[in-house]
This record gives sequence, structure tokens and C-alpha cells, in this order.
Amino acid sequence: MLLQPLALAYGAVGAARRALAEPYHAPVRVICVGNLVVGGAGKTPVVESLARFLAARGGRPHILSRGYSGTEIGPVAVDTARHSSAEIGDEPLLLARAAPVWVARDRVAGARAAIAAGASCLLLDDGHQNPSLAKDLSLLVVDGAYGVGNGHVLPAGPLRESARAGLARADAIVLLGEDRNGLGAALAQPVLHASLVALNAEEFTGRDTVAFAGIGRPEKFFASLEAAGAKLSARRAFPDHHPYRESELQHLAGKARAAGAILVTTEKDWVRLPPSWQTRVQTLRVEIAWRDRDALDRLLARL
Repeated sequence: MLLQPLALAYGAVGAARRALAEPYHAPVRVICVGNLVVGGAGKTPVVESLARFLAARGGRPHILSRGYSGTEIGPVAVDTARHSSAEIGDEPLLLARAAPVWVARDRVAGARAAIAAGASCLLLDDGHQNPSLAKDLSLLVVDGAYGVGNGHVLPAGPLRESARAGLARADAIVLLGEDRNGLGAALAQPVLHASLVALNAEEFTGRDTVAFAGIGRPEKFFASLEAAGAKLSARRAFPDHHPYRESELQHLAGKARAAGAILVTTEKDWVRLPPSWQTRVQTLRVEIAWRDRDALDRLLARL
């Protein structure tokens, strides 16, 4: 494979960075929710679910995010009334529904700011490959249908590092959806089975829709809509974190008018829409359903 030498070099640089790092040990517990592949595993809804889980048990979780695709360097506390996705990224705006969120390119600076603001524990949104902050619990989110793709590291495949190296640092695996690759049986770590469930599926049952998404795996969103009973008159996939242009939205609206359909997107895409379009586009709202909440409780109780 022509890209394999580049993939080996990419993996080696990441491994060297982790080996040479001297991580900061925060005075509170740090839970990292990461993944092995670039986008599309379902990490963000898992972080949101864990934040609600911890808060319901009396914790004061704060979420740390790099704010990917945003311009803010931070550390800055997310204010949904003031910040836009262009400033802090789309994921922090969603996560702020569940707990205080800090955007910081420097994870250690973000951790210190959150602790000073009263955090009793930190949820690290992504960061499994970032060695700057020591983790007390590392969870890897894996899409059961996609697994690890072709098993190769970037740019030859979708992996951020080798699956063996990434799994070795994980305390448990969150396996989302049907395990079509038999990963669960092959893993040494505890496996938490979960799935993404639609909260408002009935709003789309039998309705003609024009669906669009700019996420890691748009086909997952389209499949979820069809599972909800929606009739997809058209579908359009965009790159992850895509900033929508007026011309693109007008084109999609034209398709919807022609088909007598409604425009539908993901919540993550919706926060990136201009305010004038947010009233014209509906969203399929989803959340994590844990198969065994007691197993999750036991895992977090170890902290």
C-alpha cells in the first residue's frame, strides 16, 4: 500500500510523543472518553450521557473540549447565549446542555480552570491520544458496525494510532450498536454495551424528508432516519464540522420544496446553521441507552 510508510511514520510520531510526555496529575478524577478512529464513533453523546450520570449521583462534572473547528484557544467557559460554533466548535455547544464545558487547546490549562471553578471531576471529550493530562479512567468508544475500519493508521486508514496501542491504554470499551465485527469477544477490557436511540422518531415516521449531515459518518444518521420510518427524498453528506454556506442551504431547501418534504439534520449540524435557518430545519434528537447501567455504575464507583 502506497500510504503505509506515511502511516507508520504517523504512528511512530504519536507513540514517541506519548512516551516522552510528563502528564499533569489533576487533584480531581479525570475520565477520558476517546476513540481510535477519526470521527463517527459516537463519542460526544457518550460524554453527555456520562456527565448527566455523574451529576445525578451528586458529582460536579466539568467537561474539557479542544473545541475542534472553533477559533477560541481558551481556556474559556462555554456560554451558549454568547458563543457560536465558529468560535468554540459544535460539540461544546451540545455538551453544555449537560454540564459546564471548558474549551482549551491546552488541556492542562483547561483542567486547572475547571477545577478553580468548582469541578469535582473532569470529563475529557477526546484526548485518548493526548498525553498531557493523566487519566484515572480511559474509555474508548467503538462503533459496533464500523469497528476499526481497515485497521490501518492515518493516512492509510481511519485509525489515529494502532488498535493494539490504543486498546492497551483503555480501561473499558463502550461498544455502540450491534457488534458486527466480533470485537466484544476479542477484547480483554470490560465492554459496556450501549446504543444510540432517537428521542423524537415519531416526528418523522411516514414523512418525506431531505436529510443532510456533516458528521464523521453521515450514513449512520440517514440509517437512523429510515429506521424511524422517514422517507428520504434526498440525502446529502458533507465533511465533518462543515460550515454551511447560504447557497448550499438554499439548494437543499429547493429540493425539499420540490419533493414536498421537510429539511432534517443532526443536532451537531443544527448548531452550525445560521440562526435564520435554524427555524427552518428539524433535528433527529438522540441519546445513549446503556444496556447495563449497573455495570457502568460499578466501573465509575472504582474512582
